[in-house]
Amino acid sequence: MTSLAAIQILLVDDNPHMRTIASAVLKSAGIKKVVEASDGAQALEMLREHAIDLAIVDYNMFPLDGVEFTRLVRNSPDSANPYLPIIMMTGHSGKKRVYDARDAGVTEFLVKPITAKAVLDRIQAVIWRPRPFVKTEGYFGPDRRRSAAADYKGPFRRATDQSRDDAA
Repeated sequence: MTSLAAIQILLVDDNPHMRTIASAVLKSAGIKKVVEASDGAQALEMLREHAIDLAIVDYNMFPLDGVEFTRLVRNSPDSANPYLPIIMMTGHSGKKRVYDARDAGVTEFLVKPITAKAVLDRIQAVIWRPRPFVKTEGYFGPDRRRSAAADYKGPFRRATDQSRDDAA
């Protein structure tokens, strides 16, 4: 495994005990640069002040939660890095929460209680298997599809799409 000492991670959680645990997990993996924030608003400031490579963000925070933080990172005109990999942590992994996080532009999802293996698996996925970003009218973020469909026929695959012949 390649050393993770060079990357800088922004850890965002309103629970100081959870930040301590997550920070200890990151440091035990060889990650030396961990910047901490207690909510999404403070995290946005940290993004402007530090060269952050990856954010690990709690879902449920006040006043600015992880989903809104992600939306602002992805879509705000003054965003420090709209392509920032964001791993969302939550103790509540219901479908609606996962979909809300995904639709906001989260890169990976991590369920609490966290384990060192789960954290490192998500970090490695972000680094070694990055997904391309997609921009549509209602979404900007990592491609939500985990794999390409075997029967994919290119951009003109829907019945309502103009065929390539019509576009010529």
